[in-house]
Amino acid sequence: MGYSATVVKQVESSVGQLLHDIDSLAALPLEQASAMPPGSYTSPELLALERERIFRRQWLCVGLAASIPATGDYLCDEIAGQPVVVMRQAGGTVSAFANVCRHRMMTLLTGQGNCRRIVCPYHAWTYATDGRLIGAPHMDRSTAFARGEVSLASVRCEVWHGWIYLTLDPDLPPVAESLARLEPLVEPYGVEHYVPIDRKEHVWRTNWKQLTENFMEGYHLPVTHRATVGAWFPVHETRFEPGEPDPAFTYQFFTKSADARVGVAHPDNHRLEGEARRTAILPTVFPSHMYALAPDHVWYLSLEPVSVGEVRVRYGAAMAPEVLAASADPETLKAEIRDFLDRVNDEDRVVVEGIFRGASSPLASAGRLSWLERENHEFTRYLANQLRRA
Repeated sequence: MGYSATVVKQVESSVGQLLHDIDSLAALPLEQASAMPPGSYTSPELLALERERIFRRQWLCVGLAASIPATGDYLCDEIAGQPVVVMRQAGGTVSAFANVCRHRMMTLLTGQGNCRRIVCPYHAWTYATDGRLIGAPHMDRSTAFARGEVSLASVRCEVWHGWIYLTLDPDLPPVAESLARLEPLVEPYGVEHYVPIDRKEHVWRTNWKQLTENFMEGYHLPVTHRATVGAWFPVHETRFEPGEPDPAFTYQFFTKSADARVGVAHPDNHRLEGEARRTAILPTVFPSHMYALAPDHVWYLSLEPVSVGEVRVRYGAAMAPEVLAASADPETLKAEIRDFLDRVNDEDRVVVEGIFRGASSPLASAGRLSWLERENHEFTRYLANQLRRA
């Protein structure tokens, strides 16, 4: 799957100056670094290289395993141009398959739901929930056909602390290996036990990297989010871990103010202690999975580029179980949290669509980075490393 080596080399050659500029920026210390040049966000040729060298070779998150709790529960998605279906198996495991019939390549399922078997809407070829073909009408005269030899193509699928990750690369190291240094930071929150309350998709008119960068920095919080979460984040208290950054992810901590209405531990939360009870961790798992993990809730974005100026946004949210258990009206509480987080997303959408329009303008130029944009610089280093790979 993917482009031929010749096509990739042609694309690489056409964006040589951009790759050189990204490499040069990545080599600088943060104190001297700038944002990436406008062409990094507007070049179709660079996007083609990103699809080949990043999205077809990395672990991509499609959501929370808790979204498909029962046997036969499924969700449909797409990674690197490949339609997939993720399904809960009878033994409790989660598997993924190409969401494409092995007969005439019809897409099989849509959305999210539950089924005992997968039936193609075109010719009714039927598959078990483990991908085996179990029915194929009117194929008895096809002497070259053997039903027992046909199954849906398998897609590598791993669940890590409640997150479902997929990849098209058969040789990529396991998620747990890639995220080993992140594990002790997220494990105390118990996110795998959080209860999903929302999952939806949008298409935003921006470049996928601009949305990723927006999530990674708190510099914009007091301004962009002044009507929602901005007042609860003392930006000067933003903390980054010292030492060499990890090549697979980046993160930062935000400590909420004492008057924050969300983002702090419920009294029945016995997992977190001390300052951790009002601290959220915001990891970005490269290339495109980012989430805000707070003691009482989590919300996440996972991105798939559609074009240089469009990105498909998988969005979801979940709440800590003790918060819902203690609520006299959990459904109303869920609705309030959904509405609040939707308003936060709407605020972000305005700015990330605005910066894409700005980057596309003839007089656009990149400025110096703030210390609050350290993760943006780490993202530049990640991109430089991945894009130079043969």
